Amino acid sequence: MKNYISELEQAQRARAQGKEGQARVCARRAAGLAIKDYLTRKGIRSVSASALDLLNAIKEEPLLPADLKLVAEHLTLRVTEEFKLPIDVDLIAESRQLCEWLEKN
Repeated sequence: MKNYISELEQAQRARAQGKEGQARVCARRAAGLAIKDYLTRKGIRSVSASALDLLNAIKEEPLLPADLKLVAEHLTLRVTEEFKLPIDVDLIAESRQLCEWLEKN
């Protein structure tokens, strides 16, 4: 089982428990694990172990489709003072989409 899958499952459990903040953290970590694996397969040394740094780095990947660059952008958004995202987006679903593309390419 890929590392990112367990993080996505953990994100789903957190959401089911009403812990949306934890769900976002897990979704970001899942993407970070998938990005790190992708870069390793490409022979590129990871810029950092931080999911946030990896998400920012993958936005510059020329092969990454524009819609997935937008996903990476969403995953790096800061929450508002009310601890909500400034846009209405499902980070778990988007993270899954990004992870699956990275795994296949």
